[in-house]
Amino acid sequence: MKTLFKFPNPVNEVAARTVAAGILALCLAVLVFRTPWLLWPLAYGFLARVASGPTLSPWGQFATRVIVPALPFAPRPVPGPPKRFAQGMGAVMSVGALVSYYAWSPIAAWVLVALIAVAATLESVFGICLGCLIFGRLQRWGVIPDSVCEACNAVGPRIAAAAAAQARAAEAAPTAAAGAPGT
Repeated sequence: MKTLFKFPNPVNEVAARTVAAGILALCLAVLVFRTPWLLWPLAYGFLARVASGPTLSPWGQFATRVIVPALPFAPRPVPGPPKRFAQGMGAVMSVGALVSYYAWSPIAAWVLVALIAVAATLESVFGICLGCLIFGRLQRWGVIPDSVCEACNAVGPRIAAAAAAQARAAEAAPTAAAGAPGT
């Protein structure tokens, strides 16, 4: 039971973007066809992914087991806690949309779904995770303890190390070409 409700860490960025594409499609269907019944699977999907990653999410299972293996991209591991935070934000907004539609205002529900669609577009198309950015900001402000995501703390040094390695490779390239036979 403990493994059932375990969020993956790290998360495959390719799978996360694929799931976001499915969320975007669902949000567009809700908005274009004004189908309130689709708010239920939207909210369930976010709640399931917050609780267990793709394990209890039908779309998460389909994306990770069928779509991602068929794609020509290598897995790109990223820290799990920011992705879980982003799913939590989606859960709050999708449940808010569900409650708003049935108890308060359908217009508020459509606005919340549109916001989810914007976030899903940024994630699926551009690889920009709004929830992850907010998570990082909250961590820098001390609202989220550093212990929640040790890998998140090392992002700056990893980027600097990658840039330094790239610079060293660029410097070595002309030297290697100069020593090549026939030059």
